[in-house]
Amino acid sequence: MASAQPGVHALKLQPPSVSHTLRNGSNFIKWDEDLSTVTPVTLHVDPHGFYLYWTDQNKETELLDLTLVKDVRTGRSTKTPKEAKLRELLDVGNLVGRLENRMVTVVTASDLVNVNQLNFIASQEDEAKVWCEELFSLSSNLLSHNLNRDHALLKVELIMLCDFIVYCSIVRLFSSDRKRVENALENCRLPYSRGDSIKLEDFTLEVYRSFLDFLCPRTELNNIFKQGGDDGTLSVDQMTEFINNKQRDPRLNEILYPPLRPVQTNALMERYQHDQAQLKHGVISLQAFSTYLSSEENGVIPPEKLDQSEDMSFPLSHYFINSSHNTYLTAGQLAGSSSVEMYRQVLLAGCRCVELDVWKGRTAEEEPVITHGFTMTSEICFKEVIEAIAECAFKTSPFPVILSFENHVDSLKQQAKMAEYCQSIFGEALLIDPLDKYPLESGVPLPSPQELMGKILIKNKKSHKPSNNTDTKRLTDQPANQSNDPVSPSNNTGGKTQRHKDFFQPEMCSATCLTLILTEMEAESEEDDDDEDDDGKKVSGDGSAEREAVATEEMSTLVNYVQPTKFNSFEASKKAARCYHMSSFVETKALEHLTKSPVEFVEYNKSQLSRIYPKGTRVDSSNFMPQLFWNAGCQLVALNYQTIDLSTQLNLFMFEYNGRSGYRLKPEFMRRPDKHFDPFTENTVDGIVANTLSVKVISGQFLTERRVGVYVEVEMFGLPADTRRKALKTKTSQNNNAINPVWDEEPIVFKKVILPTLASLRIAAFEEGGKFIGHRIIPVSAIRPGYRYIGLRNEKNQSLILPAVFVYIVVKDYVPDTFADVIEALSNPIRYVNLLEQRSKQLAALTLDDVEEDTQTEADTCAERKNDLKSAPLENGLSPASGPAGHTPIATTPKASAANQQVATTVFDVNLRCFHIITLEIALVLTNLQQSKVYQKDQRRQFKELKELVRRHQKKTSELLRDFNNKYKKMARQCSKSRYTHIRCN
Repeated sequence: MASAQPGVHALKLQPPSVSHTLRNGSNFIKWDEDLSTVTPVTLHVDPHGFYLYWTDQNKETELLDLTLVKDVRTGRSTKTPKEAKLRELLDVGNLVGRLENRMVTVVTASDLVNVNQLNFIASQEDEAKVWCEELFSLSSNLLSHNLNRDHALLKVELIMLCDFIVYCSIVRLFSSDRKRVENALENCRLPYSRGDSIKLEDFTLEVYRSFLDFLCPRTELNNIFKQGGDDGTLSVDQMTEFINNKQRDPRLNEILYPPLRPVQTNALMERYQHDQAQLKHGVISLQAFSTYLSSEENGVIPPEKLDQSEDMSFPLSHYFINSSHNTYLTAGQLAGSSSVEMYRQVLLAGCRCVELDVWKGRTAEEEPVITHGFTMTSEICFKEVIEAIAECAFKTSPFPVILSFENHVDSLKQQAKMAEYCQSIFGEALLIDPLDKYPLESGVPLPSPQELMGKILIKNKKSHKPSNNTDTKRLTDQPANQSNDPVSPSNNTGGKTQRHKDFFQPEMCSATCLTLILTEMEAESEEDDDDEDDDGKKVSGDGSAEREAVATEEMSTLVNYVQPTKFNSFEASKKAARCYHMSSFVETKALEHLTKSPVEFVEYNKSQLSRIYPKGTRVDSSNFMPQLFWNAGCQLVALNYQTIDLSTQLNLFMFEYNGRSGYRLKPEFMRRPDKHFDPFTENTVDGIVANTLSVKVISGQFLTERRVGVYVEVEMFGLPADTRRKALKTKTSQNNNAINPVWDEEPIVFKKVILPTLASLRIAAFEEGGKFIGHRIIPVSAIRPGYRYIGLRNEKNQSLILPAVFVYIVVKDYVPDTFADVIEALSNPIRYVNLLEQRSKQLAALTLDDVEEDTQTEADTCAERKNDLKSAPLENGLSPASGPAGHTPIATTPKASAANQQVATTVFDVNLRCFHIITLEIALVLTNLQQSKVYQKDQRRQFKELKELVRRHQKKTSELLRDFNNKYKKMARQCSKSRYTHIRCN
């Protein structure tokens, strides 16, 4: 679906499908180098694709949630045992194939930093390959990470069915309220004493459902169900009305997505109604209603939004691109460790732009390294990083990857090595020559992600001039091992770099020193942003890189569509129109541009790429809010992925959609050159329908296993006018109830969401005292209205199986208060008229005497009219009271006549009111138009054209009159001549 077009999306995202090989299981050897153990096991995957589990020879089973699996590897990228004895144990017997090709390494991680590996070895290479591919496909399935409520409860049941069910495990899994758990078990006639276990055959699916109903009763569902039916049941027609009025998204096109009909509702409910006899009689039970609400039809996110459904054929600058800053770091910016594995994890998470800070290696091998300059962070090998990128670049997404080089290598030899590694390891994936259709010329747009599928782009300083003696001196080819200082980035002797080195001596390092260094580093960072140019950054006196080094010819040839350049002004960039030029902005500088020139910033991002990165004083690797710069259309908003704070969570949720491709298409007005957008606008955007969003938090289920009060907060992120932090906070649940708290409070209404495509709704649950439980961030444009279960995720963006919040959401097009009654009347005039009638009757009850007098007067008037009709003359042989042949005139009572007259008057009043308001609206629109510069310009142009038309008309009229006069005179002369001739002849 790489080039999905607007319209009805053909869903390609399918639920997990487990093959027979994985279901039936295969024999593997599980080995652990730390424990020096080798254990024969049988690997299985459950039929639903939830868990990978293995059983050893003692029939002991271990379970692994597949959503925790980040990668599955085989071949060269696997971990192989180092101990000779362990290798001998693994490489004996009738095993076929090379050892590394039979290895299966399952990589698990609670976040991007804390990574664990499980090592297995298969008997054959083909078997290892099959398990590797299918396990990765199951673990990366987006539907597995967005389970509906029914599947989430089923997933919990599978945990319990892995072994004998022990009382303590049930308490640990569901709630620490032991009395409540014991009562639920007793009601299901199951053992409930401490130390008791439950046989698997006694714990069927029906028993499990009953246990949940007793443990977590849902009184709020009964109330919702009773609203639709009177006798404790719903008819098919009532259920159809409920689905169309409550659950259907009113923003959908009724032609492409028509409302349900009763026949379709009946077929739908066959899957959820256990008692088919009731369904045959057109009756839907509470059980079927409850099951329907927790089914896949009622997920809060439609599957087509998770699928890769956006058009990927626009230029690269028309997309938000998932980006990382200082990708190699696992912790803080000063003393954190660097890791090659971080590049794998970030790319597997869907990131499409990673950063490589490359420095000259000081070892005898003269290998370039990656580290954070002038800090105590560790170094990693550049070549290993390139190999890791080549391995994982396109596992999650096929769309292009951008490598953002910060090149401090001041050695010709080592820069040549860098270029050689990129070409040899990436191979054909590395884009070296520009595409024929998109030459590097002024005015030519960037190619699209679809046209760059499977390609790697290099962002590095590009040297546009041939190397001369000065450049050669700046790029020394001195052997690296001549230096005695072990830390390469600090190995400088002049200027600011020397001060950095002195500060980082152990005896000199202090909090004050670090603060001074950080302040200076941030100042240098902003200076680099302003002063960098295509010829590279300044170097210190001994030739060591203080800023970025001059790019050699080998590295320059690798750069094409992502050429970093100095940013001068938006006007200069627009005039140059070089779309392949991009600029990087530290967050403070970007915020300054956004504040001073918001519209120009948006215009700049329509054709050129901009990269925003955190300021240097964020030594704890914290992040700024990416929403700030998404609002301006900035594509590469780079974050510190090692810190899973709210900013990173917002970024992860943003790029989870569109198939986790790492690319999100910007709104149309942020792409079209004829549209202008101000991110600080408080008015509706031209061509975009604002939304009104209402969220009612009804209840929660299994929010935490602790006995503690809980509450829920609702907030929104988007444009400044749309953002509302902590817009709603519910009351804390009573009686320390965290299993099934019910709030059912007044909904929070976001009256006017100006830009729904960039707005996100966050629903978060907390324990009493503020301890975070879980949250969910959902795009407003993707959210489904109606009664929905929202499964929560923890602070590391992992899905929580049991905790959920039950809400009622209403989404509709925004209507100003002035026209709310009019829109209501026009959308449902009969209801509006009935409402006015009801109000009239209620008022009539207060003025009963007047009503009786009016009724008597109307009766007398009707009698007079009847007498008048009787004495009236015949017309065409028929009495005015008589009707067609065979029909008896209908007697009209005074009350009926008065009611009809009242309805007619009410309808007339409604229409008259609508007419007046619409006339007023037209007048307002005309006033706004008259004040518009575009309107005034068009008016002047039309006036000029009108004057020209009048002039031409007058000229043409004069010509016609003159021609007519000439012809008239000619005819008159001929007539006179003929008459004279006739007289002479006579």
